[in-house]
Amino acid sequence: MSSWKFLRAELGSDHVAVVELARPPVNAVHREMYIEVAELFRDPDVLGEDVRAIVLTGSGKHFCAGNDLDEFATMTPENGTERMWRVREAFFAIQDCPVPVIAAVHGAALGTGLAIAAACDFAVASEDALFGLPELSVGVMGGARHLARIAPEPLVRRMFFTGEQLPAGAFKESGGSVIVVPRGQLLASARAHAVRVASFSPNAVRIGKRILNRVEEMNLKEGYQFEQGFTVRMSGHPDSKEALRAVREKRTPSYRPRRGNELF
Repeated sequence: MSSWKFLRAELGSDHVAVVELARPPVNAVHREMYIEVAELFRDPDVLGEDVRAIVLTGSGKHFCAGNDLDEFATMTPENGTERMWRVREAFFAIQDCPVPVIAAVHGAALGTGLAIAAACDFAVASEDALFGLPELSVGVMGGARHLARIAPEPLVRRMFFTGEQLPAGAFKESGGSVIVVPRGQLLASARAHAVRVASFSPNAVRIGKRILNRVEEMNLKEGYQFEQGFTVRMSGHPDSKEALRAVREKRTPSYRPRRGNELF
């Protein structure tokens, strides 16, 4: 397993990897940490054999309180383009990760922290989690488009223009898509979801991840036609046949090891 300076990672026997943002005290992200995030999520197989799902969380009291403001203070129009590219590279690596990524959010998830959570496939949050977009308060832009993946537009605009930090329960009640659990159950809950993901065909899950990322930007008719195409292609796949047999025989399916992206 590879090692990183600002991330901790461990792959369990259940094929679920837990990745921690590890830059105390609040896991503020800077350029080097963005590079590490991009490297890990672009190729999660560096974590070990047969990774099927990832839980992304933060070490310590907080998930991620945003960007390193000291580094941000040195940004200029001359160096800003490269720095913002590093940010995008990290966010999109999480979103495009070959396996599903589940955020386990506790404490602060502000700015970049909120965007990282929203870049995941879905999020579980503890009751003490705080979601916020403080961009205007520190003189920058960004985060609103990612927030729109997990919140309706009026809530995005409210959080952006006010900088208001919403507790997980209030965020959910206002339309935010997040599963709220007691603090002591956060990691166990996120892992339980990940284990369920890992129980399905590892081939089908990775194929499904790529399909969902494609159809997210398509209209209904185009997206459904695209999905149907893979229904036809999967109809001859051994894992598809095994899944159907297992349902009909009322047993746990037994899938073969993953063999790349066989249907792409």
